[in-house]
Amino acid sequence: MKLAVVGGGSTYTPELIDGFARLRATLPVTELVLVDPAADRLGLVGGLARRIFAKQGHEGRIVTTSDLDAGVEGADAVLLQLRVGGQAARQRDETWPLECGCVGQETTGAGGLAKALRTVPVVLDIAERVRRTNPNAWIIDFTNPVGIVTRALLRAGHKAVGLCNVAIGLQRKFAARLGVDPSALHLDHVGLNHLTWETGVRLGGPGGENVLPRLLAEHGDAIADDLRLPRSVLDRLGVVPSYYLRYFYSHDAVVEELRTKPSRAAEVAEMERRLLEMYGDPALDEKPELLAKRGGAFYSEAAVDLAAALLGGTSGGRAAGGGAAGGGSPYQVVNTYNNGTLPFLPDDAVVEVQAAVGPKGAVPLPVPALDPLYTGLIAHITAYEDLALDAALRGGRDRVFKALLAHPLIGQTERADGLTDRLIAHNREHLAWA
Repeated sequence: MKLAVVGGGSTYTPELIDGFARLRATLPVTELVLVDPAADRLGLVGGLARRIFAKQGHEGRIVTTSDLDAGVEGADAVLLQLRVGGQAARQRDETWPLECGCVGQETTGAGGLAKALRTVPVVLDIAERVRRTNPNAWIIDFTNPVGIVTRALLRAGHKAVGLCNVAIGLQRKFAARLGVDPSALHLDHVGLNHLTWETGVRLGGPGGENVLPRLLAEHGDAIADDLRLPRSVLDRLGVVPSYYLRYFYSHDAVVEELRTKPSRAAEVAEMERRLLEMYGDPALDEKPELLAKRGGAFYSEAAVDLAAALLGGTSGGRAAGGGAAGGGSPYQVVNTYNNGTLPFLPDDAVVEVQAAVGPKGAVPLPVPALDPLYTGLIAHITAYEDLALDAALRGGRDRVFKALLAHPLIGQTERADGLTDRLIAHNREHLAWA
């Protein structure tokens, strides 16, 4: 089995390598190709990747290359983990929206739109080259904004599934607090990428006992602290929002906070510098503890489970959602076409829900009717994503303006105009039409 990781020079990659090494019985990779144009980073990451495989007794071959076409040729699955513009672009995305009184964040609001505009054309070009080389390869997208990028891939006819680590991270934390194995927990996870709620936490599978009320009663303070939301919000809603909902539920407070502290991009850039120094140490043969603070926790296990299911294996129940369905397709939280799952959205919207995943793709599980408190925001963000994808595919100031105006965190013409000017000015080198 051959896998390719596009963006293989990312500091995330050793997390992925560690998962491939530990879970080789689930996903027997014989060749892993790390593809990245940044030769210096790729050399450091590739060297550590080989040492991790060697230490854990993995016999697979790790290849590094800057040649995309050669790297993806013959691959059974291609994982995308790109950051177009690097940390410098992220720093800008987290800064200029604040000038207009809006949250500065790399996937939410105006910064998220900027990232989509830079990223969608690049991802689609990569996907077309994968299709020419190997039309049967699955594309697993971990590139943000995952929902918009996955929708672009699916609309272009690619075999693609989107992946995020929010659900598996929550599953692991809930399991630890309950003192159970993560495979025992199934999350009733629903929404859009980075706009989700856990409406139930079930023991033993989709029909199991809902222990969410117990979790909130016994561990509500700790959960609220993790999400940086007041405990009262969780108690009043009776659900667990993803931490990205903080940008909606506490927007103004977050804006003030972001104006007075170093950006997350600056923190991550410093972490990346330190990580790359560590990766260059020939004695290092495991992922360093610092990597856990970089983000992407449990990404490797979610990616292994998803790739194994798409390529005909089974996850054995590690993924966020619980065990395998009778030894067949495991349940996993993924980003895929709605296809009636949320009846208030169009079929070609991309939702993030539990799905049965197998060689034919992802089939979402039924979702109980949602409260209007959630359906309204989901529908609103879906409308924004429609306009964002249109702007990413066709360009133009008016399309960017309309997408910003449609976003619930913006929604004012003067503000949308100011953000449009700033977005274009800060991203001109990445926008062919500008």
